[in-house]
Amino acid sequence: MAKKTLKDYDFTDKKVLVRVDFNVPQTKDGTGHIVDDSRIVAALPTIRQLLKQNATVILMSHLGRPKGPEAKFTLRPVAERLEELLGQKVHFLASETVVDASVKQAAAALKGGEVALLENTRFVSGETKNDPAFSKDLASLADIFVNDAFATCHRAHSSNVGVAALLPSALGLLVQKEVDIMGEALQDPKHPFVAILGGAKVSDKIGVIENLLDKVDTILIGGGMAYTFLKAMGKEIGTSLLEADKLELAKDLLHRAKEKGVRVELPTDGVIADAVAENQKTAIVSIDAIPADKMSLDIGPETIKTFTSIVKEAKTVVWNGPMGVFEIKEFSNGTLALAKAMAECQGTTIIGGGDSAAAVEQAGYKEQMTHVSTGGGASLEFLEGKELPGIAAITDR
Repeated sequence: MAKKTLKDYDFTDKKVLVRVDFNVPQTKDGTGHIVDDSRIVAALPTIRQLLKQNATVILMSHLGRPKGPEAKFTLRPVAERLEELLGQKVHFLASETVVDASVKQAAAALKGGEVALLENTRFVSGETKNDPAFSKDLASLADIFVNDAFATCHRAHSSNVGVAALLPSALGLLVQKEVDIMGEALQDPKHPFVAILGGAKVSDKIGVIENLLDKVDTILIGGGMAYTFLKAMGKEIGTSLLEADKLELAKDLLHRAKEKGVRVELPTDGVIADAVAENQKTAIVSIDAIPADKMSLDIGPETIKTFTSIVKEAKTVVWNGPMGVFEIKEFSNGTLALAKAMAECQGTTIIGGGDSAAAVEQAGYKEQMTHVSTGGGASLEFLEGKELPGIAAITDR
């Protein structure tokens, strides 16, 4: 079912409540200094489009996981940074309860073309419980609700699902882009369609694999999760990561892939070491020669060659999860090589948020991707084919 977007409303002189994702990383010293403002930058197109129509824009977001009102989780520094980026005043409506009489008064007094930011929605315990009373307080501030926070769409909270039940609503530009690009890739992909799955656990990716088995031509499996599959095939994996309780499932998934004619590629070599730590003595070995007392922490050069050649020929590639412990230099080659291959791929390239997005950014290839998802958990559930509550709640077209 298609959802309403910004094109479906006339926002002229309307008060618009916008759920954004301003959950930005800050320095640990308590000064509130923002380390990376890319999430704030990502919300600017929607904010500017609303301001162009002389709407009053009232923004709301969470930050971190506060236990009630905590000064270190205030959104005030975010309001200041947003003010710099927008080049206009941002009214910060500070309240420990997010919405109180003075906030309602201040919101009512705002004029068309003005911007305000509410305090951290998670200062109110009812936010994560989708509390009707808190939803009602938030909705009372505006005429229309816009959801532009894809990263929280897989959760049913007051500031997305609760408010959407009370106001006419629309998807913001950022969420619309996520839904359009990822939706098209899953529903009508150009072939060959390749999925790259990595990260630590098979259990995190079961739903994704099951959903993609009917859609993809090839699945490349790397990261810690690969060793559960390799063990299921009877390989010796040393002390590499293993989910022993998922061996039968891994065997079953490989069998189902074969039945459906889906090619599954697993590592043929790896980078071994004694432990997950920096400055380790490493060696490259065949996957059939991992010593009993060593662990494999990245894909090796032969695997990189195979994986990257498949990626470069693809017409659609979806990637979720790194190929190794990419945060440590010695085990980052596989992930960075795949990021480069995706940047060179002529097809549609989609990065499913989380660690993969961080790796692509770290490698400097973010701009060369068709789409880098802004939500790790949300994009994972989207790839699993699940309906996201934050999107389902938006007014149907």
